Amino acid sequence: MKPLDVITIGRSSVDLYGTQVGSRLEDMSSFKKYVGGSPTNMSVGTARLGLKSALISRVGDEHMGRFIREQLVKEGVCVDGLVTDKDRLTALVLLGIRDKEQFPLIFYRENCADMALCEDDIDPVFIAKAGCVTVTGTHLSHPRTEAAVLKALRLAKENGARTALDIDYRPNLWGLAGHGDGEERFIASEKVTAEFQQHLHLFDLIVGTEEEFHIAGGSTNTLEALNAVRKVSGAALVCKRGPMGAVVFEDAIGASLDEGKSGPGFPIEVFNVLGAGDGFMSGLLRGWLKDESWETTLTYANACGAFAVSRHGCAPAYPSWEELQWFLKNGSTEHALRKDKKLEQVHWATNRKGDWPNMKVFAFDHRAQLEDMAAKVGAPAHKINEFKLVCLRAAQRVRAGSDDFGILCDGRLGEEALFEAVGTGLWIGRPVEQPGSRPLRLEIGPDFGSQLAEWPVEQVVKVLCFYHPDDSEEMKAQQEETVVRLAHACRANNLELLLEIVASRAGPVDDETTAKVIQRFYDLGVYPDWWKLEPLKTEGAWQNACAAISANDPWCRGIVVLGLEAPIDELTASFEVAAQHELVKGFAVGRTIFAEAAEKWLGGKIDDEEAIAMMAANFEGLCSVWEQARTDKKEVA
Repeated sequence: MKPLDVITIGRSSVDLYGTQVGSRLEDMSSFKKYVGGSPTNMSVGTARLGLKSALISRVGDEHMGRFIREQLVKEGVCVDGLVTDKDRLTALVLLGIRDKEQFPLIFYRENCADMALCEDDIDPVFIAKAGCVTVTGTHLSHPRTEAAVLKALRLAKENGARTALDIDYRPNLWGLAGHGDGEERFIASEKVTAEFQQHLHLFDLIVGTEEEFHIAGGSTNTLEALNAVRKVSGAALVCKRGPMGAVVFEDAIGASLDEGKSGPGFPIEVFNVLGAGDGFMSGLLRGWLKDESWETTLTYANACGAFAVSRHGCAPAYPSWEELQWFLKNGSTEHALRKDKKLEQVHWATNRKGDWPNMKVFAFDHRAQLEDMAAKVGAPAHKINEFKLVCLRAAQRVRAGSDDFGILCDGRLGEEALFEAVGTGLWIGRPVEQPGSRPLRLEIGPDFGSQLAEWPVEQVVKVLCFYHPDDSEEMKAQQEETVVRLAHACRANNLELLLEIVASRAGPVDDETTAKVIQRFYDLGVYPDWWKLEPLKTEGAWQNACAAISANDPWCRGIVVLGLEAPIDELTASFEVAAQHELVKGFAVGRTIFAEAAEKWLGGKIDDEEAIAMMAANFEGLCSVWEQARTDKKEVA
């Protein structure tokens, strides 16, 4: 068993996708940023499907190159073969969706980093780790990159690895079409055909559309082209046929394409063809490398291609293994898969990045409470912003590089702290509610989506709702509408949502109260990534709350327990109960940590260092209480 299932080799770029669907690329005013390039897309697609994948390519020593590297790491792709080129820029591609037939794109690849890939970048030790080496046609278009590819293929063969080719013919990248013709898919060229023909014998698997086999085989008659490829290669030939699925020929080419082995197709709306082939190839590699039957392998491939053509972007559209299995089991009633709410929830939940199994969060997102404190001691409003920087430094001192820590901080009074926290590895939650509002009102209104579009994607949207099952119908309706709108805005902007529920401030509670509130929001189609719950008093209340979440969302990130300014002994008791439940990942506590320090600091009685030391001690104490509760749970188990 080799450490890597597959290494892909070739293009690595940043895709800038126009967000205005139905527009000329000339008129698009905003873009979303994704990783791109066929081999890079495949590395992501196969990793999502559970293969151990790696990429060999080059990126620039700049922001876009770092973006690609960081995104691949988040996706679980090995980047040991990804070289940082000090002299060249990362390739860029601008893409758009004009209509169902036109998908304009412009390649910015003049002397780009990935085309500088050379033989020295191919490490024999690294290649020996892979069960398969997969390459794409573009890197056969230049002598330097061709030499790198051929070295990798030779080493793969020497090590008994499989080899695969995605023809991936782009006339523009072979110098056959102008800069404005990036979407051109076929231009006949004897030179390109000859280039492919001399290397086809090196592969165990060759994949392409009918047009791509036309260039590889030197004929615009598909059967003739396939037979020409067969003359020089014994590879399994997989021919993609668009909405008709795909066929594979392991031996002789039949009298028609229908004689090839096939898997079921998925008739869905074609929204975006860009990147669909890379999604298809990802599914194909999953089946082929796991030695599944061709029917199963092509089922995976066709399904992954269907996901890709129904969504915006390339790599972000590809399914996780859990999502693929869910789809193959349940199907979809929607012709446009991206409009299937259940499927999209599975896609979102199973492709989120990062993992926080043990959450210790210092919450200093308080606004009204700190404003009251400042007014009480006569401190100017700007001092609150400064104090929140002090809070952040206390959190960082306790964290000391660990990944288990986070903060809750607002943007109105804590903007500087938010700026400083971004990119440090802290989990960051940011509130949107108007403090104390009931019915719920938000500080970001009235257009939630455009406001959230300005937020860094690593920040989690936190909203506190004082909601009780016995509220009046009018109160429920107002609060529910706000939460539903916010949930949609979060998802549209790729932001996670933390829903904080405090029922005890709105009415009497029992063991069923919180669970009823949780179920109500799921019934409304709200799937928070996180729940923040008040310290529930009994084991029964925690069991019911956790059961409600698990029944509706098996992929929920979990629950954090809030403090409600409780003294340490009460928090200790609540932690001991909460920690018994797997869904409870930690705590998010504020005033218990900062209240005393805030009053003294705002009043000028202590300096920054004294405040940091005081809050760090309180935070460390809570962390110890939580860790002890988790330890006690393990011992009981």
